[in-house]
Amino acid sequence: MADGSVRGFTADNYSKVREAFQANLASGADVGASFCATVDGETVVDLWGGWADAEKTRPWEADTIVNVYSTTKTMTALTALLLADRGELDFAAPVAKYWPEFAANGKADVKVSHLMSHSAGLSGWKEPITTEDLYDWEKATSLLAAQAPYWTPGSAPGYHALTQGYLVGEVVRRITGKSLGTVFRQEIAEPLGADFHIGLPASEDARVADLIPPPPGAGIADGEQSELVANMSRNPGIDPVATRTRAWRGAEIPAAGGTGNARSVAEIHVLLANGGVAKGKRILSEAGCRKALELQVEGTDLILGGPARFGMGFGLPSATVPMRNPNTIYWGGYGGSLIIIDMDARTTVAYAMNKMAPTTTGDMRAFGLMMAMG
Repeated sequence: MADGSVRGFTADNYSKVREAFQANLASGADVGASFCATVDGETVVDLWGGWADAEKTRPWEADTIVNVYSTTKTMTALTALLLADRGELDFAAPVAKYWPEFAANGKADVKVSHLMSHSAGLSGWKEPITTEDLYDWEKATSLLAAQAPYWTPGSAPGYHALTQGYLVGEVVRRITGKSLGTVFRQEIAEPLGADFHIGLPASEDARVADLIPPPPGAGIADGEQSELVANMSRNPGIDPVATRTRAWRGAEIPAAGGTGNARSVAEIHVLLANGGVAKGKRILSEAGCRKALELQVEGTDLILGGPARFGMGFGLPSATVPMRNPNTIYWGGYGGSLIIIDMDARTTVAYAMNKMAPTTTGDMRAFGLMMAMG
C-alpha cells in the first residue's frame, strides 16, 4: 500500500499497541517506523508504517530496513556470547590472549569482559580519525590496540559508542578467522531467517529507509562537552546522512552500523528471552544466555554522565531505568531504536524508526509503545 498507513498485525490482547503506533505517525513523532514483540518465542505484534524518507515518497514496507545505530551492539554481544557458550571465548581472560598486540600501553590485564561492559577505558580513538577510517577495519583496530586507556580499565563505565564493536569484533576475528559480521550472519541471522545485517550487501540498498537527523543543535556532538566526551562524539563526528552511503552500509561497524527492523531485532533476541532457542532451533545454552545478566560494572558513566549498570554486553535495570522484572536486559540506539529482553516473562520488544530523536538511550516513542503492551 503506497500511502504510508499502518500495516501488520497484533494478537487479540495487544490492540492498544496499534493505536499508540498509529498515534506516533499521525502526530509526526514518527515518519516511518516498525515495532515488534514476542512472547514465549511467538511473534504477537508486528507493525510497520509511515514513510521511508523525509519527503514521503517511499512507503515503509514490510521488508523496509534501517540503520539502528547502537542497537547493533546487541548483535555483537550475542555473537560473543555464542562463542563463549561454545568454550571458544573466555570473558575473564585478558584480551591479549586472543589479540597479543592489544597488550601495548598498559593494557595487558584488560579483560574481554571490560570490552563487553564499556569499562575498558577505550571510549574513543586518541589519534584523529575520519568517518572513512571507520570503513578500514585494520586501521580502526590497530589504533585502539596501540593506545593507552583513558581511565583504569574495569574501574568505571564509559560508553564505547563506536569503539566497542571494533574491540569485540577483533577478538571474534582472532578466534574464528572470520569478521564479526560474517560470524553473526552464518551462526545467527541465517539460521533464524532474520533480516539484520552487519555489513549490508549492495543488493539490499533499495529497501533501506533514510535516517532523518535530529534537529540542528540536538545531535550527539552538540553543546558543551568535556574533553573525554568530545573525543567520543567528535572523533569522528557522527553524521546520520553518512548512513545513506554504500561505504557506511557495506562496512562492518559492529557498534553502530547494523541494518534491520523491529521484526529482525525482536525475533533474533528470542534466543536470549527463551533460554537459547528461537524458531525451533537451539543456538545457545540457557546458562550461556544468562551470562548477559551478570553485572560487570556500575556507577556514573564517564561518557553519558548518568548512572549505569552494565551486564555482559547489555544494560541492566536500575533506579533510573526500571524494568518490570529483574532478569531483563536492554539496549538503545542513537535516535531512538530500542530492544528490551525480559527473561522472566520470556518476551522481547523492539522498535526501529527513521526520524531521530536527540538520544542515545531510547525515547518516549518506544517506551510508550512498550507500555501499551500492558
